[in-house]
Amino acid sequence: MTTKPHPHDDLDLRPVLAAVLKDYSLPLTGDHGIIHWARVLENGLLVGRHAGANLRVVSLFAVLHDSKRLNECSDPAHGPRAALFAESLQGQVFELEATELELLKTACRGHTHEKHHPDVTIQTCWDADRLDLGRVGITPHPNYLNTSHAKRKETIQWADGRASMRFIPELIQKDWGIDLRRIRA
Repeated sequence: MTTKPHPHDDLDLRPVLAAVLKDYSLPLTGDHGIIHWARVLENGLLVGRHAGANLRVVSLFAVLHDSKRLNECSDPAHGPRAALFAESLQGQVFELEATELELLKTACRGHTHEKHHPDVTIQTCWDADRLDLGRVGITPHPNYLNTSHAKRKETIQWADGRASMRFIPELIQKDWGIDLRRIRA
């Protein structure tokens, strides 16, 4: 299974990434860093296209959901902090409709501790993140996924394989202009 990121309407994630990276305190290539965000984005676009999710919200979630973590282990308040951060960027770095902003904030707030949600966009955000659990040695289980496409055996194997082998999406350099070789060296 392959997926290629498509343009996200008129959404340019580079200014959002610049705002995130200005104060990001964890290792950029760590378990919750930029490589994870890129895989979450690709997972979300794949699942979201099949589910009919709002891909603008899914894309923003990918780069914001772990942006306010204070450590790589347990940080239960990082989701709510990310939601507040997203709200602060609205109108400054990106422009969402009020309903889209609420979806983004809800997805960020609940992505760690909530299992299911009735909204397909929030479901997609959470599935995109959970499909990348292989990076920390956890194989995603369909019972913790929401959308039918994310629950497919093929989708789980594809995403888990990428996460487990720490696949680095080329969009990081190609679309975001970030050269990880300089960061990792």
